[in-house]
This record gives sequence, C-alpha cells and structure tokens, in this order.
Amino acid sequence: MKYRRLGRSGLKVSEIALGSWLTYGTVTEQQQSVACIEQAYDLGINHFDCANVYGATPHAAEQVLGQALKPYPRESYVLTTKAYWPVGNGVNDRGLSRKHIFAQVEQSLRALQVDYVDIFYCHRYDEETDLEEVLRALEDLTVQGKVLYTGISEWPADKIASAVKLQQQLGLHKLAASQPVYNMLNRYIENAVIPICDDAGMGQVVFSPLAQGVLTGKYEKGQPRPQGTRATTPGVSQFVERFLSDDSLDKVERLKQLANRLEISLPELALAWVLRLPSISSALIGASRPEQVVQNVKAVDVSLDSETLNEIESILKA
Repeated sequence: MKYRRLGRSGLKVSEIALGSWLTYGTVTEQQQSVACIEQAYDLGINHFDCANVYGATPHAAEQVLGQALKPYPRESYVLTTKAYWPVGNGVNDRGLSRKHIFAQVEQSLRALQVDYVDIFYCHRYDEETDLEEVLRALEDLTVQGKVLYTGISEWPADKIASAVKLQQQLGLHKLAASQPVYNMLNRYIENAVIPICDDAGMGQVVFSPLAQGVLTGKYEKGQPRPQGTRATTPGVSQFVERFLSDDSLDKVERLKQLANRLEISLPELALAWVLRLPSISSALIGASRPEQVVQNVKAVDVSLDSETLNEIESILKA
C-alpha cells in the first residue's frame, strides 16, 4: 500500500480506502462484510469510510464497521462518518443544524464503538442552516476531541469557497477533506472544486472511482444487465444507470482494450487514472468480496505514462 497526506494536513491515508455505501449493513451479509474489512486492513488500507445513513437502517453500516475494526489498535486506522440526510421523521432529524450534528456524532460514536472519528463530513450542503452555525458546530466537536478533522461531501464549489473564507475570518480549524464523486465518466470536480480545495489545503477523497462498477467492464452495450449486480439490485440500480448510456459503454469497451494491451485489469486502469492527480488523497472502493479488495489494491503499483494518459483522454473526449 502507498499513503498520501490528506491535503496539507499531517494525516496520512492509504491511496485506496474502503467505503461502506451500498454494501455493509445492506446487501452484503455481516460475515462477508467483516472478511472484506479484514482483508483491506491486512493489505495496508488504513482508511475506512462510513456515514450515519449507510445500511438498511440508520447507523447499521457503522455498527458492522465498528465491530470489524474493534480488534485493531485505534491509532492504526482512519475512521470517518457523516451527517445530513434524514435519519427519522422528526423535524430535526436531518440537515446540519447544531442540534442534529451533535446528536448524530454521539450516535455514530456509539455505533462505531470508538471515542472519536478521524474525519467527520457534512454529507451535503444545507440551505436551511446558517453556514456559521455549521462551522462553529464542527469547531466545537474538534475542540472536544470527538472529531479530529472535518470535511464536506458534494458541496458546490461556491459553497466550499464561502466556508473556507468564513473559517479564516473566524479563526476556526480548517476543513481538511472534500468527498466528491470522481471517475473517468464524471469529471466535474476538475474545473472548480479541485482548484478551490487545493488553495485551501483540502484533500480529495473521491467516491465511485469505478462509476458504480461500470468501469469494471461487467456491463456491455446491447446486453442484459448481469443478475446480482448493482444495476439489477432494487434501491441501488438508479445509482448505476447514470453511467450506462451507450456512449459511456462505448468508452468503457475502448478502455478495456487499452487495459488488456497494458496487461492490467480495467479497474486497475481506472483507479490508477484517478490517482494520477496529486490532489486525490484516496480513492474509495466498495467491496462485497475480499478478492475485490485484493484486485483493486493492485492499482497503487500502476504508473500511467504520458502516452497512455493522452490515449485515455482521447477516448474519454470522443
């Protein structure tokens, strides 16, 4: 495994991180989930991502992750969680109010069976809560030691810039991480999010680097969606469909041919491409089987030369 700094913070995270979205506490039964987490740790992955809404019920994935990591020294891994999305029917059971953030951090710590999380993310931007309230809540949790670093996920570039400016004005701890979607088929962060975060010293921890499995090559143009994949799983398929246009699948086929010429797998190519940017601190993978973790970790040893990168660019822009 290889490690990078989280932006300009002193925290070192593995280039491949293991995520829990759509897997642990849901479609992957607990014994298999634990096997994936143990395999990741054994391979040197020290970065484990979660959220209060991951799993079949609130905090379900956190419980699985916390139980799996319990045998390992707490200082040896980086653990994250998030809040924003609804976790109940109450009027304060959502958003980024001080009340909701504090309540959810406490519940997450209990579910994860830890005293602190390394990174706490605001899972989306909350239009209904004053930004200063959000940032001061994050500051207080940091001062209390319940959260070591803070971040945002999928915030618009202008909102990130506003938060960075306000933290500077108020003398607060800086945001350390941004968690957006980023892959060969969705590159929106390159235009504004990355430059703003680079200036602020924030590292990118990107999710869906394999475009919900589309960049594994398992889906083919004109063919039925394979049974047992995310594209055929109720409640999950909508996240995959956005990447399954004929145009995207044509690009995936050309990328697969390139990977074959390089004698690497398509996932290795896709992950190495994401990690080509120094702004990326970690690429978050999902895994329902330990062998998927083993395969994806190989990407850290793949180096793409300028000729290969140019060929990839021509495929993606075709």
